[in-house]
Amino acid sequence: MVANVGTTDRMVRVVVGLALLSLLYFLTGPAHWLGLIGLVMLVTGTFSYCPAYRLLGVSTCDATNIVMEKQNPGGGCGSGGCGCGH
Repeated sequence: MVANVGTTDRMVRVVVGLALLSLLYFLTGPAHWLGLIGLVMLVTGTFSYCPAYRLLGVSTCDATNIVMEKQNPGGGCGSGGCGCGH
């Protein structure tokens, strides 16, 4: 799994995800379940990976990660896509 969510995108996803999760407490009725969308955003922001981006061929990572992925397809440490900092 290669990271395809960049730093700014991650921050936005985490903030918006937490805001949407708060809807579970503030809204009543069936509408409050829309807050679970926030969980998806929070998870994709935390792991820097969005399956929808993968299907659409989109990446908000910087060009360095894209070049490293082309040099080492399949990801893993050393590719810059695992998020471990190697």
